[in-house]
Amino acid sequence: MKIEIFQIDAFAKKLFSGNPAAVCVLSEWLSDELMQHIAEENNLAETAFILAKEGRYEIRWFTPVVEVDLCGHATLASAYTLFEFFETDASSIEFFSPRSGILHVFKEGDILFLDFPTDPIEPVAGIPEIEQGIGKKPMEVYKGKTDYVAVLETEAEVKSVEPNFLRIATLPARGLIVTAKGDTVDFVSRFFAPQSGVNEDHVTGSAHTSLIPLWASKLGKDKLSALQLSKRGGMLTCEYNGERCYIGGGAKLYLKGEVYVEE
Repeated sequence: MKIEIFQIDAFAKKLFSGNPAAVCVLSEWLSDELMQHIAEENNLAETAFILAKEGRYEIRWFTPVVEVDLCGHATLASAYTLFEFFETDASSIEFFSPRSGILHVFKEGDILFLDFPTDPIEPVAGIPEIEQGIGKKPMEVYKGKTDYVAVLETEAEVKSVEPNFLRIATLPARGLIVTAKGDTVDFVSRFFAPQSGVNEDHVTGSAHTSLIPLWASKLGKDKLSALQLSKRGGMLTCEYNGERCYIGGGAKLYLKGEVYVEE
C-alpha cells in the first residue's frame, strides 16, 4: 500500500525554519498501531493523518510515541498541503478531530490562520517540579486543558532556561509552556514536552490557545505578535476572539513522496 506524504515547515517564512510536520493523505483510516509506527519512523514532532469525508477532512496527530489531542503546526501543515495540491480553489478548510472537534483553517495571502478553540487557563499554586524543571521561580503558574504555563519576567529569562527534562517529564500534563512579555513582539514562549516524546518543540500552535487569552488579558489587546524562541524559531500572528483563537503563520514545502507499508 502506498500513502502520499508531504513534509511541511509550518510557521515558517523560509525553508529550514518553523516546525516541520509530516502529512499523510489517506484513502481510508489505518490502524492506530500502523499510524504510530509511521509517526515513529518519520521521527518528527508530529505526523498528521488526514482523510476526506463528507465535505471536510478528518484529522489525527501522532508524535513518535503517542497520539495527541490537538496539534497546531501539523494542522497548519495539513491545510497548506490541501490548499497547494488538493483544494487549490479553496480559501478555507474544515477539519474534524475526534478529540478536539471542528477546526478551521483559512488563508489570507501567504498566511494561514488556525481557527482553534480557546483553552481557558486557571492560576495554580506553585508546582515544585516546574521550578526544578526550568531552574527559575515563575512569577505566575497556570494550568490549561493539557499544559502548564509558567510566566517569567523577561524574554531574556525565557531564552536562558536550561530545562531539566527528567523533572519536567514528571508533570501530569502534555507539556510545559514558559512565557514572558517580548522585547520586539508582544510575547515569547518555549514549549517542553518530554512526556509526549518531544523535549523542546520548535513552534507549538496549540500552546497559543492558552497563551493568547493570557497575554490578551495582560496587555489589553486582542491582536498580538508572538515568537517561539526555539533553535529554528517561529513567528505567529495571533488574535483573541473570545471562545476562539486565530493563530497565523506561513508554510514551506520541503518534500513530497510516498510511504510504502504492508497492508
